[in-house]
Amino acid sequence: MRGKGKILFMLTMVAAAQSYAADSWQHQGVVESNLPASWQQLKSQMTYPDSWLSGHNSDFHVWQQHARQQLRQSLLTPDSHKPFATQIIASEDRGSYTAEKLALNITDDNRIAALMLTPKTPGPHPAIVLLHDHGSQFDIGKEKLIRPWGNAEQLASAQAWADKFFSGRFIGDELAKRGYTVIAIDSPGWGDRGPIVYEQQQALASNYFNLGRSLAGEVAYEDMRTVDFMASLKGVDPQRIGVLGFSMGGFRAWQLAALSDKVAATAVISWFGTYEGLMTPGNNVLRGQSAFYMLHPGMPAKMDIPDIASIAAPKPMLIFSGGQDKLFPAQAVSDAFAKVHKVWDSQKADDMLVTKSWPELGHVFYRQQQDEVFPWLDKWLKP
Repeated sequence: MRGKGKILFMLTMVAAAQSYAADSWQHQGVVESNLPASWQQLKSQMTYPDSWLSGHNSDFHVWQQHARQQLRQSLLTPDSHKPFATQIIASEDRGSYTAEKLALNITDDNRIAALMLTPKTPGPHPAIVLLHDHGSQFDIGKEKLIRPWGNAEQLASAQAWADKFFSGRFIGDELAKRGYTVIAIDSPGWGDRGPIVYEQQQALASNYFNLGRSLAGEVAYEDMRTVDFMASLKGVDPQRIGVLGFSMGGFRAWQLAALSDKVAATAVISWFGTYEGLMTPGNNVLRGQSAFYMLHPGMPAKMDIPDIASIAAPKPMLIFSGGQDKLFPAQAVSDAFAKVHKVWDSQKADDMLVTKSWPELGHVFYRQQQDEVFPWLDKWLKP
C-alpha cells in the first residue's frame, strides 16, 4: 500500500476509531431499570473484602469488632448522651398487660413518642424491640405492630394493616400476652413523626446528607438507642432483649443485631438476600425512594447483606422468607441463607441459626409463621 492508498486507509481507521469512541461515549449514560450503563462491570468489582467469608481474617472476635465499627461509622450519626427523660402520655389497661404511650429522648436531637406494653406479672421480663415495615403507608408506624387507642381513624388503619399482613393480629400485643415487655417507635416520616408521602423520601434523604447526616443512619441509630432504653428499665432483664421486624423492619432487625451486642436473639421476616441477586433489572430495590431508609454509602463495597447480618453471630437468629415474595427472588434468598450458615457454622453455632422459605407465602408474616417465631423467641429469651 503506497501513497494515496495508505493515506486513505489511515484516515479511514482514524475515522472508525473516532466514531467508535464517540458512540461509546454516547452510551455511557444509558441506564436500565435505574441502573448505570456500567452496572454489570461495577457489580463484578463487589468482592466484599471485609466479609468474614473473604478469608482475610483468622480471629472471629477481632473481625466482628472491626466489622461492627465500620458499620457504626457508616451511620454518620454521633453518639447521644441526653437522659431518656421518659414521660407517660397515655395508658390503657389490657387485662394481663398495660399499654402506654411514652415520650422520650431517643437521641440528643429528637424527642419522640413510643408505644410500650408491660406485663402485670413480676419482672424483670424478657423484652422485644419491634421494628415496623415500610409498605409505603406513613400514617401508621409503631401502630402497625402495637394496637393503638384513642383515635378511631388510626385504629382502623392499623387494623387493616394487621389484617393484610399479620393474619389480623397485632404482633406486639401477642408477645405481651406471652410475658414480654414490648416497645415500638416510629422511624422518621411515619406515624407521629409524619406522615410524609412517597415522593418526599428522596428529598428527605438528600437533606440529611446536606446536614452532614444520613437518613438510614438516623433510623439505625435510633433502633440502637431503643435497645439501650429497654436495657435501662428496671422491669426488663437486659440479658434477654430480642428484636423482631417485618419487611423493612426485617432489614432493621438484622442490622440492629449487627450493631448492638445487647441484642440476645433476632427474628427477621421478609427482608433478606444478596446484592448479587437484588441488584438486577426489575427488582424493587432499584426504585430509589424507600431504598434511602436502608442505604449506607460505601458499605456494599465492603460487605454483602448476609455479611453484615453475620456480625451478630453466633447469637440466635431466625430468618423467614416467602417463596412467592416478588420483592426477594428465591435465588437471592437461597444464596444469602447459604452465606450466613457458613458463618454460624464456622463458629460451631449452626444450631442457633434458623432459615426457612415458605413456598406458598408472599411478603407477609402470617399466623402460621408467627406460631413458629414466638416459641423460638421463648426458647432463647425465657429462662
